[in-house]
Amino acid sequence: MMNQAYLQLSPEVEAALKSGKPVVALESTIISHGMPYPQNVETALSCQRICRENGAVPATCAIIGGKLCAGLTDEQIDYLGREGTRVTKASRRDLPLLTAKGMDGATTVAATMIIAAMAGIRIFATGGIGGVHRGAEVTMDISADLEELAKTPVCVVCAGAKSILDLGLTMEYLETKGVPVIGFGTDELPAFYTRKSGFAVPWRCDKPEEIAKAICAQREIGYDGGMLVVNPIPEEYSMDAEVIGKAIEEALEEAKQLGIKGKETTPFLLAKIKDLTGGESLASNIQLVFNNVALASQIACSLNG
Repeated sequence: MMNQAYLQLSPEVEAALKSGKPVVALESTIISHGMPYPQNVETALSCQRICRENGAVPATCAIIGGKLCAGLTDEQIDYLGREGTRVTKASRRDLPLLTAKGMDGATTVAATMIIAAMAGIRIFATGGIGGVHRGAEVTMDISADLEELAKTPVCVVCAGAKSILDLGLTMEYLETKGVPVIGFGTDELPAFYTRKSGFAVPWRCDKPEEIAKAICAQREIGYDGGMLVVNPIPEEYSMDAEVIGKAIEEALEEAKQLGIKGKETTPFLLAKIKDLTGGESLASNIQLVFNNVALASQIACSLNG
């Protein structure tokens, strides 16, 4: 069990949790590594606004001065946005050293889940989760996000796994780990920038309260691990599958030629795809995040209703 002395809640988040108000966790890697400044900060602040508009309290997570923070000030968010990739991209493996050294870190899906679970936050909204990378049968490059979903009791709302990944193998891995995957209003796994992937999801729910009931049941029967809710990007922001597919293939080839590996892969690919699509992919990315935050907030309200 983690020592709660390392956890630091903002006054707003602490008060919300004590009074039983709905709280939604938000990650910070999207601020430091996912988008350029100032769009990263604008997006993060908009996510917090959307969360409040939908009746929940936002808890943006990060490591600041070695503290595992749930709830950041506007100044802290701006700091992460300005520092960008100079801030450590923090996953599970990085938390002990960042806390021991009193350093700062922007949390990935896995690290955000850990902080949310420590704080008692049950819902987390992000853009897309990590997964099994293409060519993983050779590289063994599998995101820690999938392992975290298998053992940490937090429901993650996303637009599917990032489409730069091997979506079929990612779904197989989630099945092997026993992670419930629910399509919100869809029977098909969304592919981040697009609404369809060709891969079915095992369960479908059409209302936030249905998902809230599933989360409660999972906890009440003592079921370990989290839950994944995949929420398709709104139709008006969905990209042409052929256009985004071509950009992804070109970005993957360049990453291979440059020898980019590990945790640097996703930020490189997303930035390259943004350039290849003339910024269209970034605009879609922002809108799908907003869509996920709204849904996560609605689920959180149903949980606390």
